[in-house]
Amino acid sequence: MHFEYKTRGTCASKIILEIEDGIVADVRFIGGCSGNTQGVSVLAKGLPVDSVIKKLKGIKCGMKPTSCPDQLALALEAAKAQL
Repeated sequence: MHFEYKTRGTCASKIILEIEDGIVADVRFIGGCSGNTQGVSVLAKGLPVDSVIKKLKGIKCGMKPTSCPDQLALALEAAKAQL
């Protein structure tokens, strides 16, 4: 499943996901801190969607109420809702 998510409250503007049989197959952030978003993407690949959501949901970036990892969790929840 291909899914695109417009982020809110982060430097990244979009997250592009590929999910196969409940597993995160690919993650691409558009914008954001390149090293951090690449690292989060690589760590999420190959993991079950629910596992990634559980680990990343609620992470904040400094004083912001969200972060790129939190937005990834929200993107995965939105993608799950469309399955």
